[in-house]
Amino acid sequence: MTVPTPIPAALEKIVQRFARVTDPKRKYEQLIFYAKKVAAMPDEDKIDENKVMGCVSQVFITAKLDDGKVLFSGDSDAQLVKGLVGFLLEGLSGLTPNEIIKLKPDFIKDTGLDMSLTPSRANGFYNIFKLMQQKAIGLE
Repeated sequence: MTVPTPIPAALEKIVQRFARVTDPKRKYEQLIFYAKKVAAMPDEDKIDENKVMGCVSQVFITAKLDDGKVLFSGDSDAQLVKGLVGFLLEGLSGLTPNEIIKLKPDFIKDTGLDMSLTPSRANGFYNIFKLMQQKAIGLE
């Protein structure tokens, strides 16, 4: 039996927040809450190299290194997807590149969101997560 990789505290807190909610409609409301927390992204950052491929929505992610920690920003033109972006921004920003690279996206199952999201949104979540990891690798 493999031991699950522990997830960072900020991400664990968000996962637990979603896990406590059983009603899919309430989970969507939580995503909207995270969407509203996403700061506006400047248009000059909305370029192909920051675009999440494989998403039906337009999604952009940027990353920079600040004192050894990765700071992400992101945006999406779809509210629920923007909520997923906000969830990941809050959960992954402030970690080291190595911490982000080692993370497995399995934590989405613990939130219960994988059951609430449409297959294309769930796939979008994984694509956003993968781009964030690629950006972290680029900062190492």
